[in-house]
Amino acid sequence: MNTILYGLMMTGLDCNHHTLIEAAIIITDKNLKVLAESPNIIIHQSDKVLENMEEWSKKHHGISGLTENVRKSNISIEQADQMLYEFIKPFAPKGVCPLAGNSIHMDRTFIRKYMPKLESHLSYRLIDVSTLKELLKRWKPELANEVPIKSGKHRALDDIKESVQELQFYKSYLNL
Repeated sequence: MNTILYGLMMTGLDCNHHTLIEAAIIITDKNLKVLAESPNIIIHQSDKVLENMEEWSKKHHGISGLTENVRKSNISIEQADQMLYEFIKPFAPKGVCPLAGNSIHMDRTFIRKYMPKLESHLSYRLIDVSTLKELLKRWKPELANEVPIKSGKHRALDDIKESVQELQFYKSYLNL
């Protein structure tokens, strides 16, 4: 069974007040071998929406250049939804493959609200990489420094690649 690793950049963390600005997907097989990688899909938002971003988002998306790329993009949320839906279909039978990533429950909240086509194809199961990290900190704190270090780029595809590396670390550590 394949895994759908999903990365999302938003204007903030409240899906009732914030929206999507970038999304990407990596599909892996059960052993975390990358089968396919989508591009970063940058979603256009108006200046008004961008002005109302949370401060963290303003800072980091400004530094990464994402905010300016969002202004220049001509891709709507609906188009991004369709693109990602079409991307996963060859690799993921409807309702079968789990969705994975760091704090993936947060991304799933935004998918439910803004990407109904993609949502309709996903399994209800989630693999939250952040949970593994938190458990390791608590139960094996001496190994916490061995987890691959994140680059801090705060771009969707980069974040997913780091999630894959992190999962590979846990898989290796657990001898699975």
